[in-house]
Amino acid sequence: MRVEADVVIIGGGPVGLLVAAELAGYGIDTALLEARTAVADRPKATTLHARAVQCLARRGHLPEHGSPSAGPSGDGSGSPFHFAGLPGLVITAPEGEPGPILKCPQAELERLFEARARAAGARILRGHRVTGIGQDAYGVTVRAEGPQGPVDCTAGYLVGADGVRSLVREGAGIASDTHPATVAALMGTVTLREPGALADGWHRTPRGWIVAKTEAAPAGGGAGAAGEAGGETGGAGGGVAGRARGPRTHIRTLNCARAHTDRHREPTLAELEREVAWIAGREVAMDEPRWLSRFSDFARLARNFRQGRVFLAGDAAHTHFPIGGQGLSTGVLDALNLGWKLALAVRGRAGAGLLDSYDAERRPAAQRVIDNTRAQLALMRPGPELDALRSLFSGLLSADRVAGHLRNMISAQDTVLPGCTESAPAGGEGTFLPNLALTTPAGTTDVITLLQGGRPLLLLFGQDADLRHGGEARAFEPLLRVVQARPVTEVPYEALLVRPDGYVAWSPGCTPLGTALTAHLVRPDVAAERAEPA
Repeated sequence: MRVEADVVIIGGGPVGLLVAAELAGYGIDTALLEARTAVADRPKATTLHARAVQCLARRGHLPEHGSPSAGPSGDGSGSPFHFAGLPGLVITAPEGEPGPILKCPQAELERLFEARARAAGARILRGHRVTGIGQDAYGVTVRAEGPQGPVDCTAGYLVGADGVRSLVREGAGIASDTHPATVAALMGTVTLREPGALADGWHRTPRGWIVAKTEAAPAGGGAGAAGEAGGETGGAGGGVAGRARGPRTHIRTLNCARAHTDRHREPTLAELEREVAWIAGREVAMDEPRWLSRFSDFARLARNFRQGRVFLAGDAAHTHFPIGGQGLSTGVLDALNLGWKLALAVRGRAGAGLLDSYDAERRPAAQRVIDNTRAQLALMRPGPELDALRSLFSGLLSADRVAGHLRNMISAQDTVLPGCTESAPAGGEGTFLPNLALTTPAGTTDVITLLQGGRPLLLLFGQDADLRHGGEARAFEPLLRVVQARPVTEVPYEALLVRPDGYVAWSPGCTPLGTALTAHLVRPDVAAERAEPA
């Protein structure tokens, strides 16, 4: 069997499926290969933080229960969260944006993204295990084993979203920087023999941590949700898929005394019971294990997210200790950063350095996540010598409700893209444009609505701005959407060029508009001239 496509994606988790939905939505011939035959209900990530939620909203991929909030959440109210297991952190978002935290099981997101990808024309080839990849100056090749035998794929580009042990990363020869595991963690869903024997919440002892959340058993004994906002796991997994007789408790343990001696060995119920008993200092009897798995604080960051025609996204590019629920959000932001750029490149409409900007923008963001999760783990290590530091951070969390440093770091709302200045005011080049309410000749609208079509957006605030910039910009139509608008609240710029993911690509006073436009887009008339035969 032969498969030809513009882009082939390896990995059918939420990141790969979102890239497929994005590309297919732009009309790009997309094929995705995934070894699993169906979406797995195994509890994984459950948290999407504010910036991922905001970008999904701008691209029209937000689940229905994640609609924009009716009132402000940046006034001190918001969603309670934690930092290193310490309560007191509050995640907020600007008025008019979706709620700052969206709780959604990873399996639900995968089904949503897959349905959108298929509806847009992407080919989702399940039951296909990739065995090798290659690339040259003209394209990529992928070899796989499918239900009917060998499959050979050829495409212009390859996206590896195939997880921690990425074959794409290894096959492309992309090196990584790693931090070895120092702790051992277990996760599983069980039924406690004595209901209430382990109270819900975060429990720190002199030996480690236990996080517990009790959930009602769904009809038919289906999989439970992952519970707390940390979510992702990596490593070996197993479990018994029996029907639960009563409420199930989702348990995570953290043993800071050692790392797993055999991280690929499937955990057992007896091992989980022993670990809980050792950390808690008492026996906690449990039955009916499901979804047992082990993970650690092993961290990896690929040294580059692009190698020629091959790109890495999600856990294939970066992995870290799953504290703070940042893994899923970071992968989603990878996908939304890469999708529109790759679509323009396939169509021959991308500026010369646009594809390279993916690595320049997303790798530093992944590094920040790895750094803050390692810092959080340092605070979580048991020992009286850290009690004073934990007490200090508890005070900082209260002060952060005003300063916002930690909440914006965890939710990625502090991200400023490489550009004009790292201290640009709101709406300046490299910053994220809030969801402004706008009045246009066609009526009232907002930024989220205007970006739904997926094109870069030039907002011209007034007739003078149209006279200065409109003519130059309209030469890039229909790749660019030009809208004359009047913001409901004051904006310190006369015009803004906004990317499909919501980040500002240009504002007056930095680079000329023409320079910014050609960095992102190739004018249709220039592209037509290049396409003409000699």
